[in-house]
Amino acid sequence: MKKLLVLTALVFAGFSNLALSQEVRTVANVDLTRYVGNWYEVARFPNHFQKDCAANVTAQYNKRADGEIDVINRCKKADGKIDEVVGRARVDNSQTNAKLKVSFASNWLNWLPFIWADYWIIDLAQDYSLVAVSDASRDYLWVLSRTPGIADADYEALVNRVTAQGFDTARLVKTVQEKAAK
Repeated sequence: MKKLLVLTALVFAGFSNLALSQEVRTVANVDLTRYVGNWYEVARFPNHFQKDCAANVTAQYNKRADGEIDVINRCKKADGKIDEVVGRARVDNSQTNAKLKVSFASNWLNWLPFIWADYWIIDLAQDYSLVAVSDASRDYLWVLSRTPGIADADYEALVNRVTAQGFDTARLVKTVQEKAAK
């Protein structure tokens, strides 16, 4: 009996390590013209650069004439003030447009390769209404939607797909999206 328990534990440990050892997969193709626009953060892995964001986290992506994308991230801090950071993104894999690099550094620093961070689109609804974004290391994860709220079933389905890619989705923290004042 003891041997069976040990064997079972080893099998489960092997499956969990297999999920973590697999490479993070992006979606097959992204139409950036459809992708740009406004997104609301539904959930995220906690991270140091959003530690002051208490609610109403949004991302606005605007296509630039040079093919890159302007990025404007906003959130409401606990004191009620709006925090905004402006950056830009560029395609890192033109075969799929699913791997981008993003930088929030000053333009004069953008020539440094370590200034650019991975922005990988790992799950995308067919109608471009819901997306999961991460990086190759699985250190970051964002769930974004075109609307401030989404159906629980849609959220759970996306979380299940991301979990299947080896993400520890228990780390996800839902974002408060307050209703606009009337």
